[in-house]
Amino acid sequence: MELTGEIAAVRDGRGDPARLVGEFRRAALLVPLTAAADGSAESDGSHGGLMSAVQGGIRWFYAFTDEEALARFAGARGAADREWPYLSILGARLVDAVVPMVDGPAGVVVNVADEDGSMFFPPVVGIVPDACVVDAVDVA
Repeated sequence: MELTGEIAAVRDGRGDPARLVGEFRRAALLVPLTAAADGSAESDGSHGGLMSAVQGGIRWFYAFTDEEALARFAGARGAADREWPYLSILGARLVDAVVPMVDGPAGVVVNVADEDGSMFFPPVVGIVPDACVVDAVDVA
């Protein structure tokens, strides 16, 4: 089953969280890029030009399963009439390589504009690298 199917299954209470994370890691996701009107990088706190937002002290990278989901996000922001450049990246690469570059906790939100199809992948054990988790318990 692809990522959107796993998201739907988990949201319906019949999914397997481990299978969901596996599909997320294998999925090619579209991450919008941030850029000023002149094409230069914006100084909005984005990381590597990847669009994100901070909520509750966590930086959330926006990721989408396809161009239609990205278009819904653009429409929800009132910006459907402009071009939205994006990077295609595996979910695993996003959490294993990009999240550790952030100063502070970071996670990924997939298809954020889809009320019944979005999913958060927070900075917790089993999703992001152990050095980046916020829920680690020291049992020493």
